[in-house]
Amino acid sequence: MNIIRKLPGPLLVFLGACSLSFGGLIVKSFEGATLWQILFWRTVFFLLVVSLYLIITYKKQVFKSFYTSGLPGFFGGFVLSFGFCGYVFSMYNTTVANANFIIQTQTIFLAIFGYFFLKEKISTITLASIILSISGIILMVGSSLSGGQMIGNIAAFLMPISFAVLILVVRKYPNVDMVPAQFIAGIFALIIGYLMSGKIIISAHDIFLGFCAGFLQLGFGFILITIGAQRTPSAMVGVIMLTEAVLGPLWAWLFVNEQPPFIVLVGGSIVIFAVLLQFYNLYTAEKKAV
Repeated sequence: MNIIRKLPGPLLVFLGACSLSFGGLIVKSFEGATLWQILFWRTVFFLLVVSLYLIITYKKQVFKSFYTSGLPGFFGGFVLSFGFCGYVFSMYNTTVANANFIIQTQTIFLAIFGYFFLKEKISTITLASIILSISGIILMVGSSLSGGQMIGNIAAFLMPISFAVLILVVRKYPNVDMVPAQFIAGIFALIIGYLMSGKIIISAHDIFLGFCAGFLQLGFGFILITIGAQRTPSAMVGVIMLTEAVLGPLWAWLFVNEQPPFIVLVGGSIVIFAVLLQFYNLYTAEKKAV
């Protein structure tokens, strides 16, 4: 795990976003599981990978890691659990396009929270990247947006806000490992998924997809992002995270032949350009520091 921590923060955030981008493809592949059952089984395997990470990293000091993360860790995990559940609830009560668009507003929340609470300055390039990326997202999903149900739209905001709060806590306490916070978030989400699903028995096919969603997609994704965010400005995290929104339709195109409209490709290209602009900004900053 020390190898992971030696990688540049923005690169880890990018790899985490790439991992999360498979979420839509996996969800589309479930056969009969309800969204609450998906939440339950995804969280089971999410907790498994987080547990393995903590055991490998801390060995006999696993329980001490929760104590060390303290109140910031508990708070971050508790808030993130609302995001996990809000995402699923929004899928029931608003359109998928609305939910996905609202989730991408995490870029704005991260920039605002970082500026006001952490006094992180937003460079001209980062501001331009935010404007470009949001414009690209609007092009990607704008034609699919609808009124939806207000309660579903409000619930969808829980994901970007809770994620922004988690990153805010990570940035505020860079020396505190926030991976234990994800375990706490998983416990809360697991309980809610169990209570809401009615029954948890699903097919072996869907359990395997739950493993892919929880262990590979969500587990690795959030661990990489949490570690990477310790060394990456909040606004930059938000822009790089939009890679998830671009790669999602790409995987659907490649693996299930769901060809995106031309306007989606244009919007995705703008977002990718914004992300590359952030990496260029990082490269020039490091070059000046040498």
